[in-house]
Amino acid sequence: MNFRLITVLAASTAVAFVPSTALAQRQPPPSPEQRIERVERQIQQMQRQVFPKGRPADTAGFSDDPAATQSSVVTLDQRLDAVEKQMADLVRQSEENGNRLRSIESGLTQLKADQDQRIGAIERKLTEVQTVAPAVTEPAPAATTTTAPKPKPTKPVTPPKTNSTGTVASSVTGGPETAVAAPAVDEGEDAYTQGFRMWEAGQYDQAIAQLKSFSAAYPKHRRVSYANNLIGRALLDKGDARGAANALLTNYRSNPGGERAPDSLFYLGQALMKLGQPGQACKAYAELDAVYGAKIRADLKKLETDAKAQAQCS
Repeated sequence: MNFRLITVLAASTAVAFVPSTALAQRQPPPSPEQRIERVERQIQQMQRQVFPKGRPADTAGFSDDPAATQSSVVTLDQRLDAVEKQMADLVRQSEENGNRLRSIESGLTQLKADQDQRIGAIERKLTEVQTVAPAVTEPAPAATTTTAPKPKPTKPVTPPKTNSTGTVASSVTGGPETAVAAPAVDEGEDAYTQGFRMWEAGQYDQAIAQLKSFSAAYPKHRRVSYANNLIGRALLDKGDARGAANALLTNYRSNPGGERAPDSLFYLGQALMKLGQPGQACKAYAELDAVYGAKIRADLKKLETDAKAQAQCS
């Protein structure tokens, strides 16, 4: 019985192996491509087990470097995108700044041109004002030079002789007479003379200061007309023709009856010549003739005649 069972099992086993062997003989061996695909599937399965968080990048690096994960590659891409965006912003800002600079430069150029035009217009107006000056009643300021008369020295007073009776003996008849008092000192005259001496010595600034001080201290003195006229002459002598003109015109207008008012008009014409206005100078000379006429001193009349010829007055 047992023998028969063993025989049946062996026979069945033999029958089972016959189809497998025949099937194995019918299938061809796998091609190299199939073998490579099988290896790749095995490697991918192994990678999923080794790198559960993601597949490593294709450019992971050298064999001894750790493989980069997918998340690191994504982070790197994001950082590159941020850098590119920042570069684009910088380029845009640079272009905007360039446009702003060009606009500022254009505005500055336009502003400079406008200022040049305004300054040119002001200069032209000043030139026109100087060329077409007001009449002699309001002439441009000019410097006049007047020669102040030198003060006459006073003779020392000899004390009178008295006789035995206490009366003063007369120098002519020998009879008694009343004693004569010494003349009083004119401090205003001394102050003016001091300024005149400074002008005569060429100390123009000191002379101007002294003469102004004199005029302020003695406004009613007869030498005020002299002093104000001499201030104008000092300014003219030092090269300030316009300042001299102002001083001379003021002296003429404020005190036309002063002894040096005619001189101020004459030297006003001289100052106008210095300022390049011969036509206005001729008007000043005409004003001098019209106002003072025969009262003009001979020496001043001679100077006026020469000045008219120089200015080519008609």
